[in-house]
Amino acid sequence: MKQYFDTNHDDVVSVKEIVQFFLHFITKVFLYVVFLLLIIIFLLFIFYFVDLLYNVRSGEDKPPLFDAYVIVSPSMVPTIKVQDAIIIGRVDPNDLEQGDIISYLATDSYYSGKVITHRIIGIEEASDGTLLFRTKGDNNNVADGTLVDEDNVYGKVLFRIPMLGYIRQFLSTYFGWILCIALPLLYLIMTEVIRVRKLLNQKKLQNLKVSEQKDDEIEVI
Repeated sequence: MKQYFDTNHDDVVSVKEIVQFFLHFITKVFLYVVFLLLIIIFLLFIFYFVDLLYNVRSGEDKPPLFDAYVIVSPSMVPTIKVQDAIIIGRVDPNDLEQGDIISYLATDSYYSGKVITHRIIGIEEASDGTLLFRTKGDNNNVADGTLVDEDNVYGKVLFRIPMLGYIRQFLSTYFGWILCIALPLLYLIMTEVIRVRKLLNQKKLQNLKVSEQKDDEIEVI
């Protein structure tokens, strides 16, 4: 087996040890990233529920402060592809402009009750002063048949996360959860246990040597 030299300790390091080091490092980074994402999600949910509670207590009927959806239709390709995730934020209808991408509750007969994400191509004003938005999917040949009332707008698309839907689907499976979460976590725990055992054995060996040295000094005296 090819050997490598650690210049800091003058020890010979094998390819196996190098591979183990990088596997341990990658696994640790991956789990730290997952942990950091969980913390961020947890904090976002706190803001979400605080805002929701405030709206309920104040009697205001507002959409959530932010929300997330996975796109299942190619109507916004290539801007937003199928299985991309989008993050939307609540916005004042008066701040929306032509060209913005919004998510809204569809009211036409074909998509009634579904959440649609399309681009604003026109803004009109109803007789009662409320705003109406004409929308169209970037990949569609014609505009949507029904205008979107401002009350049905959930929010404006802030950014998208490519292909997150595929990852979500994979992690939702038993095999995906084991491969991406359970195995890396188990590997990290095992390597840490082995490392601690080695340190304890080394300490015991050092204590034994110190004890033998003391015994030898006593015999010499």
